[in-house]
Amino acid sequence: MDGTPATAGDDTWEVAGRRFRSRLIVGTGRYKSLEETAAAIAASGAEIVTVAVRRVNLSDPKAPMLQDYVSPKDYTYLPNTAGCHTASEAVRTLRLAREAGGWNLVKLEVLGPPPYLYPDMEGTLEAAKALIADGFEVMVYCADDPVAAKKLEDMGCVAIMPLGAPIGSGLGLTNPFMINAIKKQCRVPVLVDAGIGTASDAARAMELGCDAVLLNSAIAHAKDPVRMAIAMKAAVEAGRNAFLAGRMPWNYQADASSPMTGLIR
Repeated sequence: MDGTPATAGDDTWEVAGRRFRSRLIVGTGRYKSLEETAAAIAASGAEIVTVAVRRVNLSDPKAPMLQDYVSPKDYTYLPNTAGCHTASEAVRTLRLAREAGGWNLVKLEVLGPPPYLYPDMEGTLEAAKALIADGFEVMVYCADDPVAAKKLEDMGCVAIMPLGAPIGSGLGLTNPFMINAIKKQCRVPVLVDAGIGTASDAARAMELGCDAVLLNSAIAHAKDPVRMAIAMKAAVEAGRNAFLAGRMPWNYQADASSPMTGLIR
């Protein structure tokens, strides 16, 4: 050791054999324009971007294409199954994505019905099994349920992504105890996915020891998406450093920070 303190840039993480510096993953949807999308993603410092295969133009050169603004040469694309409500829909969507772009690292989500769009865990487990058998590296969105999370990890999923709150709700971490329980038992990366509303939510997820945070609406729906992207980048780094530093113990009585001896009388 040379005595130089570690920085956020020294602290990398790995998923499916790929190593990243940024612990913030951002989505590419819901922005006012592709120009705004590109500006916010650049400001976030993210290296991985999620792409809703069913909603984003990836193949029609006659229409504006995401790749022209957020280049796959600069970012790792993570195709996802947003909008899929059955296992068969999700599997078919990701097979088409692999044919179109060669993507093998994917994000699986199988959603229940409105208004909550809570993860359908029966469908998620079914789709994960089929995709893994088909050679995909599956990062999986799931309920904040340690039992289900363990089943997905044992099945071979490369990352577990429990929701913080319902998609797009901005409610933050509604059940941090279960997020912490999932993290403690998993060997693969654990990422909070969905429900983040503001910077303090992202910091809280990282303070729990999560490996990364995935969000979209919190940036895209902010009054100033680029400034919010900057805030999220800083929040994730601060939360990670706070986790590594180790917070002071909880104490339910006062403990003066200055010594009580040698006081001036």
